[in-house]
Amino acid sequence: MSSVDLTQHFLIAMPAMADPHFSRTLTLVCEHNDNGALGIVVNRPTDFNLHSLLEQVKITPGGDFKSVPVHFGGPVQVDRGFVLHRPRGQWQSTLGVSEEIGLTTSKDILEAVARGEGPEQILVTLGYAGWAPGQLEQELAQNAWLSVPARADILFGLPAAERLPAAMQQLGIDYANLSDVAGHA
Repeated sequence: MSSVDLTQHFLIAMPAMADPHFSRTLTLVCEHNDNGALGIVVNRPTDFNLHSLLEQVKITPGGDFKSVPVHFGGPVQVDRGFVLHRPRGQWQSTLGVSEEIGLTTSKDILEAVARGEGPEQILVTLGYAGWAPGQLEQELAQNAWLSVPARADILFGLPAAERLPAAMQQLGIDYANLSDVAGHA
């Protein structure tokens, strides 16, 4: 196992983050082990909505999901949908992020959501963030990210624009006051 396991943690992109995919992002680490890490960016809504996504995958929406944004989850497999949800439930292909939160990639969860029978809280994304073995640890050592334990109330209870500042508040830091210069003692 990695010396550090950031599963169930938020990654906060530092101001000097050069990769435009991750600039000013909050990413939930869904899995972190010796094989690498998988995360979902949770504060980048797109112009695409859940209603359109359901129609695109040939699921008839049973309600109006036009106000439910689909988020940019990361630069890997941007044509594939990922559903972060609470409760975790029993779906065909779910990664348990925690006892209460799951990440599902199977179509059955979208079909249930369209029928009004899905999980109480969802965040739908296209794409994910992935790190090779040791890559995330290296980026942390280079001060590319801050980490803080993830909280479901931030993930599901706040609008996308408020998630990053709320995660920063857990550290007692205002994002605007972060420096893009790292120091080492």
